[in-house]
Amino acid sequence: MNGTFLDLPQMLGAAGTVRLPGSKSISNRALLLAALASGETELRDVLLSDDTERMLDALRALGVDVVQQSATVFRVVGSGGRFPVTQADLFLGNAGTAVRPLTAVLAVVGGDYRLSGVARMHERPIGDLVEALRQLGADLRYAGSEGFPPLLIGSPVADGSDLVTLRGEVSSQFLTGLLIALPLRRGRTTCVEVLGELISKPYVEMTLQMMARFGVEVVREGWQRFTVVAGSAYRSPGVVEVEGDASSASYFLALGALGGGPLRVEGLGADSIQGDVRFADALAMMGAQVSSGSNWLAAAAPATSSGHARLRGIDLDCNAIPDAAMTLATLALFADGPTTLRNIASWRVKETDRISAMACELRRFGARVEEGADFIRVFPPTPAPALLPAVVDTYDDHRMAMAFSLAALGVPLRIKQPEVVAKTFPEYFARFAEVTQPVPVLAIDGTSASGKGTIAQRVAQALGWHYLDSGALYRLTALAAERAGVACDDAGRMATIAAELDVSFSSGAILLAGDAVDEAIRSEEISRAASRVAALPEVRAALLFRQRAFRRPPGLVADGRDMASVVFPDAVCKVFLSASLEMRAKRRLKQLIEKGIAANMSDLLQDLRERDERDSQRSVAPMQQCADAELLDTTDLTIETAVAQVLAWVSKLPNKG
Repeated sequence: MNGTFLDLPQMLGAAGTVRLPGSKSISNRALLLAALASGETELRDVLLSDDTERMLDALRALGVDVVQQSATVFRVVGSGGRFPVTQADLFLGNAGTAVRPLTAVLAVVGGDYRLSGVARMHERPIGDLVEALRQLGADLRYAGSEGFPPLLIGSPVADGSDLVTLRGEVSSQFLTGLLIALPLRRGRTTCVEVLGELISKPYVEMTLQMMARFGVEVVREGWQRFTVVAGSAYRSPGVVEVEGDASSASYFLALGALGGGPLRVEGLGADSIQGDVRFADALAMMGAQVSSGSNWLAAAAPATSSGHARLRGIDLDCNAIPDAAMTLATLALFADGPTTLRNIASWRVKETDRISAMACELRRFGARVEEGADFIRVFPPTPAPALLPAVVDTYDDHRMAMAFSLAALGVPLRIKQPEVVAKTFPEYFARFAEVTQPVPVLAIDGTSASGKGTIAQRVAQALGWHYLDSGALYRLTALAAERAGVACDDAGRMATIAAELDVSFSSGAILLAGDAVDEAIRSEEISRAASRVAALPEVRAALLFRQRAFRRPPGLVADGRDMASVVFPDAVCKVFLSASLEMRAKRRLKQLIEKGIAANMSDLLQDLRERDERDSQRSVAPMQQCADAELLDTTDLTIETAVAQVLAWVSKLPNKG
């Protein structure tokens, strides 16, 4: 990960155990309720993420005494329903679980407040909540566009209604915010009537259970009418344990279903108060093996007498699991038959328009996707599994990054802005790496004419692995530039040519724009041009993902200058070949003579000296042995002996694939 993208290699499998971080939804509800209660509350296993940081910042700005006692334990001194600070400008980022309830609470208690967030938050509708709060007599004004944050909050009027109507089909967080705020209307019984179907009911149920934990029982009549009686007040329960995040669990359960498993997540069980725990039921519908205990869930791939079977497509109403349903959309890439996810209209008003974003990115992998106002239908690529390597945009949305990481079980991919996972799961990719097994790579580098190309090809053949001649990509770039009339020192245009290179390696032939160019790229002129091209940082960056996409099961032997240091730094074995200058010149002379090209030892020795000097001194990918690479001097070795030595090193490696 480099702050702009993360390249994930294809994975051979996934298994193990993951301890989940605390639930974002429970953490932010618990922090706010503890702040509103009378007495002190100790909150354990609180999620540390961007969203919870925004809530913590806001509560402290409002004068609440919040002390972090250890990594995930906080002590909150409740304010008894009235914040000490009555004037504040609160920035809440893109945290919907902070903006919606804080809007409701501050509007009911009154003061002089401004609530704002990032640009995307100012595009997420809040008008239904504002209108409901105005029915209570709240003073709310829009500081920007009508119906969207930022918001200005004043003191409520005294004659507000005790009956509030609220549309239920946009966001369950509106109802959650209202319900949390209503006990603060001292001495008044208030009823909320939901108009239309209430979406994401499990999140509302979570709110009701959390409120009850803090001493407020809400009278619920179906999912249409909720009443908070006069005299209700929050009281500290003393200690609150935050469950592991069920939405985060979905990614690891999905990994187990795709990667063999079993993969076990700890921190919540099947009786969790979080709706997304029902993701496990959806996995079972797709054929995965699912099991559970009081504080854990586990998943494994569908089992058959001959091994693991593919998942099957499903048609599912996702009202109860709106966040975890995104995980199902990526799983659909691997299923037999189409998968239809319904009742997901709320996706369009999340961190991004998730229906549109998911459809766009799924298509990059070769899927056919249909989308509507409240559904998405995914037809996996055929013939299965024919996924395409893809570069995924994340749209500043944490769940896009985490959901699409699952595609690595079928294809290498690049995730842009992977740091967005900090919103809810900062350590996600570290945990992902702990339970997955990437396709192994053997990286072979060395001085020019040391035999690395021949040795690498023969090792790949012996192992039954794929082979990458990275030098060929630079030669192809040089040839494409020559054909386009582009000078090799024009870094910008060369990088564009490299990024758009129309190349394929098929049945031993190398094709450029459909033409066989095996001989053309081996000419001395192109070889010299390729050496200059390879020294351009812009070209190397443009070819980086293209090279990493060659990493496919069962393994890859990669031959080239920075294979071990830059392209595949996690290679299971690294080998650096060397030979005396004289021996390398003899080998080059023999190659040229066999091709019918006139040459002499003196010129070849000089050319190799200059190339070694240039390659060792250049600022980008200089020729040098990695500290963890095996050194093999081939001066006095036959090709067969050198290949045998490399294979011996590989055979001693654990989990070499």
